[in-house]
Amino acid sequence: MTKKQIIKKTASFVKKRLSGEGTGHDWWHVFRVWRNAVTIGKKEKADLFVVELAALLHDIADWKFTDGDTSVGSNISQRWLKKMGVERVVIEHVCHIVEEVSFKGAKVKSKIKTLEGRVVQDADRLDALGAIGVARTFAYGGHSGRIMHSPDIRPVAHTSFKKYFNGQSTSINHFYEKMLLLKGLMNTRAGKMIAEKRHEFTKQFLNKFLKEWDGRD
Repeated sequence: MTKKQIIKKTASFVKKRLSGEGTGHDWWHVFRVWRNAVTIGKKEKADLFVVELAALLHDIADWKFTDGDTSVGSNISQRWLKKMGVERVVIEHVCHIVEEVSFKGAKVKSKIKTLEGRVVQDADRLDALGAIGVARTFAYGGHSGRIMHSPDIRPVAHTSFKKYFNGQSTSINHFYEKMLLLKGLMNTRAGKMIAEKRHEFTKQFLNKFLKEWDGRD
C-alpha cells in the first residue's frame, strides 16, 4: 500500500468514527488541522507522511472524553497503523504525537520534541484561535454544561494536567486559561505568523463580549 493510499484510508477511518460529533472535536476540526499541518509542514520541511497521519489521528479519542486517559487515542492509532502496514518507527512517532499534542494546562510544559510533532501541535492550536476557536469554545461549553460567563468565577493558571482536567470553569474563562496563551506557545515560524491574526480576533471578540455583558456597548 502506498503512503497516499494509507493517508486516504486513514482520513476515511477518522471521518467515519467522528461523524456527528458535536463538541467541536469532530471530523471538520480534524480536517482543518490536517490542512494547516500540511501547509506548515511544507514550509518547515517536515516529514509530511508523519505529519499527515498524526494530524488525522490526533483527536481519534480526545482525553476530554476518555476520563483524562491520554493513552486511548495513541492505542487506537497504533492498532490502525499496524493494520495499514505502516513501519514501526513511523507508528511510534505518530503515536507519541497523538498522546502529547494536546494543551494540558497553562503551566504544563509540552513533551513534544520532534519537528513533526511541533507542526501538528501548531496546527491543532490554530484551530483553537480566531473565529473557529471562539465557535468551538462555546460548542464545547454547551456540550459539557459550562455556564457562559460569571464574573464571580476567576480564571486559573493550572499547574498540572490533573488540575486542568478537573477544573470547573466557564467558557469565557477558557479564553484566559488557554486561548490567549496559545500565540506565545506556537513552535514554528509559519504557525506563529498565522496565530498572530487569529489571536487579535480572539482578543477583539472577548473585549466586545465583556463590554456587552457590562452594558457598555
